[in-house]
Amino acid sequence: MLLACGDALIDFVPVTAADGRDAYVPVAGGSNLNIAVAMGRLGAVAGLCGGVSTDMFGQMIAAHLAASKVDLRYVERADLETTLAFVRFVDGEPHYAFYDETTAARLWRYVPGSIPFPAIDAIHTGSTTLINDPSASETLRLVEDAKGITTISFDPNCRPSLVRDKAAYVARMERFAAAADIVRMSDVDFDYLYGGDDYAAKAEAQLAAGAALYIVTRGAKGVLAWHRNTGLVEVGAPKTEVVDTIGAGDTFQGSLLAALSEAGRIERSALDAIDAEGLSAALAFGTRCAAITCSRAGANPPWRHEL
Repeated sequence: MLLACGDALIDFVPVTAADGRDAYVPVAGGSNLNIAVAMGRLGAVAGLCGGVSTDMFGQMIAAHLAASKVDLRYVERADLETTLAFVRFVDGEPHYAFYDETTAARLWRYVPGSIPFPAIDAIHTGSTTLINDPSASETLRLVEDAKGITTISFDPNCRPSLVRDKAAYVARMERFAAAADIVRMSDVDFDYLYGGDDYAAKAEAQLAAGAALYIVTRGAKGVLAWHRNTGLVEVGAPKTEVVDTIGAGDTFQGSLLAALSEAGRIERSALDAIDAEGLSAALAFGTRCAAITCSRAGANPPWRHEL
């Protein structure tokens, strides 16, 4: 199983009503949910770990996951509220307003021994789950328990509107990155965390600290990836008519993990041994799937038959 651990929420996506007024449509979302959905729709054995409410929005989330072939055995259903996120686009980039204080996702607790790590090929985490406690500390405990047993994938997927103490947040992201085998972030996230675009220096430091793969996605500019053995690999982005970019990075991440798993390269020693051709193929698969998501509204990763 490929397991995404973290946020599952409802995005309120902006639309124009029939009478011309601004309106919002609720859809299941959250970075880790989107990644699990992307993996499941591509045919990987995919699961989600985290808290999902039993309220009406939680029921929408659970139904969406099940319809996308995502295993729910590691989901904790709780009689708490669902996290809500309202989306607004600024210069083509989605910006979010979150309502996430006493929610099932925020108050989720990790129970040691509840996940059989040897049976999990990879665990991915990131995004809003890692900003505030208790979910951030609980997820770090899970990752530290899993490290060395299964491959750890990490994407900070920063949400600045939720961050109250940036220095503490950056330090926390560094702890997660230090525990990860695969680190990916967008160019926007990199600039928020570190300033500028000196990707190579950060990648080299991350690989020296123990990661196998460091990736920066740059939208239409394509992907840069540094691997501890193959060095720098660059892959372009397919041309596509963009409707919106919601879920594009999540689709890339889920598709990349699915591609590495299919190729037998997700386990750490196999990932270390991948060559440039194999890595390029996995990255290109991720960009192809992300382009499809960008071509339609909302976080709607492609199914295998759509490829």
